[in-house]
Amino acid sequence: MSCGPSVIQLPGHVTTALSVFFSLRALSFRSTCGCLRFYNQKDRNKSLDQMAASFEQMRANVGKLLRGIDRYNPENLATLERYVETQVKENAYDLEANLAILKLYQFNPAYFQVTVTSQILLKALTNLPHTDFTLCKCMIDQTHQQEERPIRQILYLGNLLETCHFQSFWSSLEENREFIDGITGFEDSVRKFICHVVGITYQNIEHRLLAEMLGDPLDTQVKVWMSKYGWTENEEGQIFIFNQEESVKPKNIVEKIDFESVSSIMATSQ
Repeated sequence: MSCGPSVIQLPGHVTTALSVFFSLRALSFRSTCGCLRFYNQKDRNKSLDQMAASFEQMRANVGKLLRGIDRYNPENLATLERYVETQVKENAYDLEANLAILKLYQFNPAYFQVTVTSQILLKALTNLPHTDFTLCKCMIDQTHQQEERPIRQILYLGNLLETCHFQSFWSSLEENREFIDGITGFEDSVRKFICHVVGITYQNIEHRLLAEMLGDPLDTQVKVWMSKYGWTENEEGQIFIFNQEESVKPKNIVEKIDFESVSSIMATSQ
């Protein structure tokens, strides 16, 4: 006697009905998952839009605050410092507001915050090659520049970037990575500045050297930056940047001098 499982033969119309039922159920499940993905993406986009709107509203409020006499009211420091935190998280930037904070710290040394000042300096670095970093540095007391380690190290990092010691910058940053925790987009902003320097300096550069300048990221990241700036690479690993000679455009200067303007000179020379 067999002890194996018995097979039940169902009528053909029942089998067909069950097949249709499970097919419809699977289709409904996939449709539901698709709707869920759609609504999840929609929610994320909505959240990003709300964040952008929130930041723009905050920017407008801070702008009104800075236009009046309240610009130098230390009671507004808490609002301005929260604004810096928002810039850090949302990869936004407002130099005028940040300079106002540093000015308030000058007028009210007891309110000085090392963390906020460090964040302002790091955000200024993301806007190189503009002179924001130098402007911010000049508004920080020498005592804080020398005695506060975060500020001292960030100033050193800024000096390395401004003098184009990019490999040393990345090495030093790796030793002080805690300074950029939470600074959204910091490294990409620095790489954008480095690519700007490379673009106005080199005609050709080795792939290896460019990777080192960019912090030795993955090869795919180097290719992303190459693609962004339209740089091409040959089989020998040489990256063509730009023909500087083609960018030189001669300018003809024409000076028009009428007779009346030189007649007095001619008269005195006789």
